[in-house]
Amino acid sequence: MSKEIKKIGVLTSGGDSPGMNAAIRSVVRTCSYHKIECVGIYRGYQGMIEGDFIEMGPRSVHNIINKGGTILKSARSKDFRTPEGRKKAYDELTKAGVDALVIIGGDGSFTGAEIFNREYGFPVMGIPGTIDNDIFGTSHTLGYDTALNTVVECIDKIRDTASSHNRLFFVEVMGRDAGHIALNAGIGAGAEEILIPEADLGLDRLVESLMKSKASGKSSSIVVIAEGDKIGKSVFELKDYFDLNLPEYDVRVSVLGHMQRGGSPSCFDRVLASRLGVKAVECLLAGKSNFMVGMLNDAVTLTPLLHAIKGHTEIDRELLRVSEIMSV
Repeated sequence: MSKEIKKIGVLTSGGDSPGMNAAIRSVVRTCSYHKIECVGIYRGYQGMIEGDFIEMGPRSVHNIINKGGTILKSARSKDFRTPEGRKKAYDELTKAGVDALVIIGGDGSFTGAEIFNREYGFPVMGIPGTIDNDIFGTSHTLGYDTALNTVVECIDKIRDTASSHNRLFFVEVMGRDAGHIALNAGIGAGAEEILIPEADLGLDRLVESLMKSKASGKSSSIVVIAEGDKIGKSVFELKDYFDLNLPEYDVRVSVLGHMQRGGSPSCFDRVLASRLGVKAVECLLAGKSNFMVGMLNDAVTLTPLLHAIKGHTEIDRELLRVSEIMSV
């Protein structure tokens, strides 16, 4: 028989994403609704090792649903990767009377949670928080929708300049291993070409496409590039190639960088975070553990943490076809 859950700890780990605060709020208030205690853990697993805890109640999380980042801070912990570090974390949780954990983060955070559960049988539930949307078992991760809107807004502004000066802009967006942001934002912003890791467009085809656009009467173009795309070592190397071989183009580069992580979460991300937080807590209270809560077909679902970590998300091939048609 599983131990009765009386106190749940919540932490954010890895890269921050809009919606993390909304998820913290949901976890804390769901605990209060079910009349159990909640503890916030500062700085992710490192704070767990150091016992950096704070008691949290409904008023602790007022006015945070609209804020980006995470009030509990985030950090990457080398110590938690060691058996000694995890033992110290377990001792600190036991000393504080924490019976279960909700981890808000990405696959690295879930890997730590899965190992911790395996070693100590400690109940854990994961909530996917990463703007890259590259976690298996959910159609949307926290922050992805907000990041898309941020990127589209930035590209809209860049297009104003591109059109005014007849320029070609290479816009690099986040997505080291997955091109979800580039593909969706590129279509939403009307990009002429979209380069993603999952589909190798090739330099020759890119050049051909842009020359075709120029011949058709387009005086400016936007190319959205996921940072993990394989054409060239970097977006700046790509610019150098065009400067050298296609001098008729006035090329500019814009790397959007960490502005994609920030900002007030969209309504979608706030609602998603609220739903996932409720499910995570109620699953722990029902005796379930070692799962990630996610969203599939507008229903909250459970995926074993190991599957969420090792599974691979697929790019929507139909969107690739749509982007090709739209670039005519």
